[in-house]
Amino acid sequence: MILQTAGRPAEILLVEDNLADVKLTRAGFKLAKLTVNLHHAEHGEACMAFLRREGKYAEAPRPDLILLDLNMPVMDGREVLAALLEDEDLRCIPVVVLTTSAADRDVLASYALKCSGFATKPVDFNEFVRVIQGISAFYFTVVVLPPQARNA
Repeated sequence: MILQTAGRPAEILLVEDNLADVKLTRAGFKLAKLTVNLHHAEHGEACMAFLRREGKYAEAPRPDLILLDLNMPVMDGREVLAALLEDEDLRCIPVVVLTTSAADRDVLASYALKCSGFATKPVDFNEFVRVIQGISAFYFTVVVLPPQARNA
């Protein structure tokens, strides 16, 4: 199934420092038969450069959804959430925290920084695929996403 928004494939930015988890996420979308444009940023600074279309990301599309890990080097997920909240142009992009942590403090801190959702990465691959399917189904078939502020 091609997940679409506004008649085009959905753009998803995965912010994840663990390359194994990046591969797992790509495989999860493929196994779930969900066709999206999945982009990757290896840490928070790269995420912000992607979103602001800086440097090598000058032609980057604006994502419809961000999947954000919390624990990363350089700039972690909490710092990204805080930066997004301060940026009027970017704060309306939905962000789902997708992390290994299930700690109450991480959940509370993420929602305090206005994340749109919080999901714990399951260890089991099939369960991970179900999480990806659930997030995708919700954001691309149920929710009305904000319109693109910039042309992709």
